[in-house]
Amino acid sequence: MSALATISKLSITYNASAGAALGPLDFDIVEGEKLAVIGESGSGKSTLALAIAGLLPTGTRIDGTIAWPGLAAADDGDRDGKRVPENGRDIGFVFQEAAASLDPVMPVGRQIAEVVRTHRRLGWRAACREAEAMLRRVRLPDPTAAMNAYPHQLSGGQKQRVAIAAAVAAGPRLLIADEATSALDTIVQAEIVMLIRRLVEENGMTLLFVSHDIALAAQLADRIAVFHDGEMVELGETAQVIGQPRHAYTRSLLAAHIGLDTEPLLGRAS
Repeated sequence: MSALATISKLSITYNASAGAALGPLDFDIVEGEKLAVIGESGSGKSTLALAIAGLLPTGTRIDGTIAWPGLAAADDGDRDGKRVPENGRDIGFVFQEAAASLDPVMPVGRQIAEVVRTHRRLGWRAACREAEAMLRRVRLPDPTAAMNAYPHQLSGGQKQRVAIAAAVAAGPRLLIADEATSALDTIVQAEIVMLIRRLVEENGMTLLFVSHDIALAAQLADRIAVFHDGEMVELGETAQVIGQPRHAYTRSLLAAHIGLDTEPLLGRAS
């Protein structure tokens, strides 16, 4: 499989006196894969997601490169990776707090339609039809009525479904889900993970799934990258990382979830 994105010697520094918050990192995001990035809070996993999407705060120091040979190849056959991806059209981003990413004074249908109109160059009526279709695809109850609903009228799980619909409405090549399930209860978490998997597979997208939960990662990912203290300490196929972890930190994550009984997760990862 070819690389959608190639990350080379990437280091991120927020505060020079504190040193690098992340890196250096060298790895590829493979076209069409589902890659989970896991680790505790402060491990650097969300920093990586924001760096890939170009959403790091102003003043952040970025060393190294993120190249996009997959995007360049799709555009013009040139694999130099120099094209800068466009959020919405090339990258869809689902944040942890859906309420914070949705406009509280705009109906959710209009918010999705704006994404469609901006990136797919459709007229307003066509964009609204596409928005309602997206609400149906994410299985929001009564999509027609939901078009006119405001975020505060929806449950947490429903808001996250709307956020996912907005993130994929323009047909991005890469979907980044940054702790998209951590604010939800266990049952809704499982539903959202299944929804993300279905949309990614139906649309042929690549997925970067950021989570602190190795059990959720095992259900979803083809590969798992383990982050600790700003470093990627392990990267491998899901079955290998779950069944034969190489790093002590990975083993501690597994122990915290399943007492080192890997059989349940191996069954999900196969």
